[in-house]
Amino acid sequence: QVQLVESGGGLVQAGDSLRLSCVGSGRPFSNYVMCWFRQAPGKERKFVGRINKSADSTYYTDSVKGRFTISRDNAKNTVYLHMNSLKPEDTAVYYCAAALTATGANIFQYPYWGQGTQVTVNS
Repeated sequence: QVQLVESGGGLVQAGDSLRLSCVGSGRPFSNYVMCWFRQAPGKERKFVGRINKSADSTYYTDSVKGRFTISRDNAKNTVYLHMNSLKPEDTAVYYCAAALTATGANIFQYPYWGQGTQVTVNS
């Protein structure tokens, strides 16, 4: 299995940018499809985006398309979430998740999770 640790969250202003990182350990990182989810206060955890194992395919939820980008560096065992033009509605705890095989945005496809990192966007 893989262990995941997120970092990079913080308090920013609307329109700012932020980069989250998720470092994996325990198994070859390149074996895993990597995903980002987020959970706002009082809300369910929701899919943000996904990147395949070789980093040549990404998929995003509509609300972040054109603003967020997922990348990965398998040599560094790290996946990134680059967030631009942040909005107050992006405020949430952001989680990275991993799966050996996953094709969708269903939370139950991803058995491995980090502890989350808080992103707060002020208006």
